[in-house]
Formats: sequence, C-alpha cells, structure tokens
Amino acid sequence: MSTISLCMIVKDEEAVLDRCLNSVKAAMDEIVIVDTGSADRTKEIARKYTDKIFDFSWQDDFSAARNFAFEKGQMDYLMWLDADDVLSEESGRNLLLLKERLSEKTDMVLMPYAVSFDEEGRVDFSYYRERIVKNHKGYLFSGRVHEVISPRGTPYYADQIIVEHRKVKTGYSKRNLRIYEKMEKNGETLDVRALYYYGRELLFHGCYKKSAEILERFLDDPEGWVENKIDGTRQLALCKYNLKDEKGALMALLKGLEYDVPRGETCCDLGRHFMDRGKYKQAAYWLEQALTAKKATRSGAFVQEDCYGFLPAIWLCICYECLGDHKLAQIYNELAGRYKPRSPYYLANKEYFQSLGDAEREVNI
Repeated sequence: MSTISLCMIVKDEEAVLDRCLNSVKAAMDEIVIVDTGSADRTKEIARKYTDKIFDFSWQDDFSAARNFAFEKGQMDYLMWLDADDVLSEESGRNLLLLKERLSEKTDMVLMPYAVSFDEEGRVDFSYYRERIVKNHKGYLFSGRVHEVISPRGTPYYADQIIVEHRKVKTGYSKRNLRIYEKMEKNGETLDVRALYYYGRELLFHGCYKKSAEILERFLDDPEGWVENKIDGTRQLALCKYNLKDEKGALMALLKGLEYDVPRGETCCDLGRHFMDRGKYKQAAYWLEQALTAKKATRSGAFVQEDCYGFLPAIWLCICYECLGDHKLAQIYNELAGRYKPRSPYYLANKEYFQSLGDAEREVNI
C-alpha cells in the first residue's frame, strides 16, 4: 500500500482546520503543518493530529511556503489541501481505496475540486487539480499566487475523490491583488499564467480598465494555456461590459471560439449577450449549442455545471416565449425543471404557462 504525507500551509484557520484534518486523517500516514504566522488557535488544533508543525516566515509567495511543506514530507506521496477544504465520508473512503490500488508507476493524482455549490448543495463550479504527487521526483509549486505544480509523468484521475472547498470567511481578500501589484511595481516579470490570474484579480476588485489591459496582454501571448485563454476571453468580456463597450465584449467572447470547440460557458455567454439585446433567434442558437456542448472536465477547465443544462434551458424558455412560440418555451421550461425542480424561475414559469392554458380553456368554453 502506498503511503501519503499531507502537507499543508495555514494561517489563522481555527474555524476550519479541525474539520479539514478530521475528514482526511484516516487516509494519511503523516501530517505536516506549516504555519505562516497564526495568531489564533491554529497550532493548538493542529497538535491534535500531528507533532510535525513548522513555522515559516511569510514571503508573499505561496509556492515558497508549499515547497517548504513538501520538503518535510517523508512518505511515498505528498498531498496538499487548503484548511477550508474537506472530503466527504465517501471521498475519504475512496481515498483509502486509492492508497491500496495506486500503481507505483503513477506520478501525479488529479482530483475534482468543487469550489461552489447551488442552493440544493450540488456542485455548480469545479475543475481538476493536481492533489498528490510522488515524493523525491522534483515536483514543486511555481507562482507566487495561484500556485501550481506543472503536470508531467504518469497521471491518474481520481474521479470519485472530490475535494470540496467549504469557505467560511466572507468577502474577497485583496492579498493576492497586492502581491501582483507589488511584483509589477518591483519590475518582476509576470509570466503568461501570472498575467491571466492578475487580470482576474483586477476584475474581481472592480479595476476593469487595468484588468482589460492585462487580459489582452495575456491573450496576445502565444504561450498561454488553452483553457486559461478560453476563460480569459470571458473575463475580458466582463471587463468590456463594465466599461460600456458592448462590441468589445462580443468580440472577446467570439475570440474564445478560436481556441477550441465552444464550451458551454462561452455558448451561454453569447446566448445571454444576444438575449439581453432582444436578438432572440441568435440567442436561441447559442443556447441550444450550450445544451449539446461537451464538458472539458479532465482538461483542467473551469466547469460551470449550470451552463450545460439549467441556464440554457431556462433562457431558451424566455427566448421562445418572446418569439411567440409558447409550446417550445414550455418544453424548455420543463427541461430546466428536470435540472432544478425547486428553482423559483422554473416554478414561476410553470405557473405562467398554467395560467395561459387556463385562459385558453375559458375561451374555448
């Protein structure tokens, strides 16, 4: 059976650390905790699970901290989590099974990362991340922010082990944005991946003009990863909308078609663009494409589940109702209801169509 060291970096995580460690402890042969400056009970909680607790002076560099943690791991494989990540009981059992079955030829294990959930608790945004790597094979994180381990070697996709990001802190920290701004101010070269994430951080904080500039630089760089490119066009479109540049937003979305077959997310964005402007036939075309689009799950793409079912269906209901096709509109509303039977939008539409039917019956009588 393979052995695994869990290697984590933490700071002021007393609210979630116990939950995280308790969810994975049964599958771990070693737990390494690297504290980057906690002022709460984080270390006290960590001691319930391990005596391998180390201090690391924070350097505005997530990769430096994570690589320090990896240096301390002694088992066959190294696994990382954030403190606000958790595994369900089922995923925890599957992780134990993975240890028994993992081939020694496997260098890297990728797992689905569920980062947000709908009102019924179902995953609505996810992507695959490298979670476990073979020790002593030179695997390191790179990037000061949004750090990553570059894929190489023989991968294994652990589809049934879902890491859930269950954040309890509210708000969106400016820490990452400050790091990028500091890098830029100090004249550090931002590689193509850093440009992508810097542009996203700027967008999230409402710096639309600067975000658009950075994202355009990213998209102009031929070295960018295709999935980041596709998503980058969507983020650029959001910047353009906020800058009142509707044509620029549409051009950004259409550029996303340059990189691969259209993703459901891009099709939904294009459908919404035309729907919001009263161009319902064009909107319907793109929304129907979304319903048939294939999810690029194992590519590492950000997958918004609603863009492959509920959203195009409910918006197609609106489009066809506006085009005067009540029957087709009702069909799409019922399709939306199959995805989310308790959706207030689906239920309101259902009531509306029921009222139309009642009115027709009264006329016929």
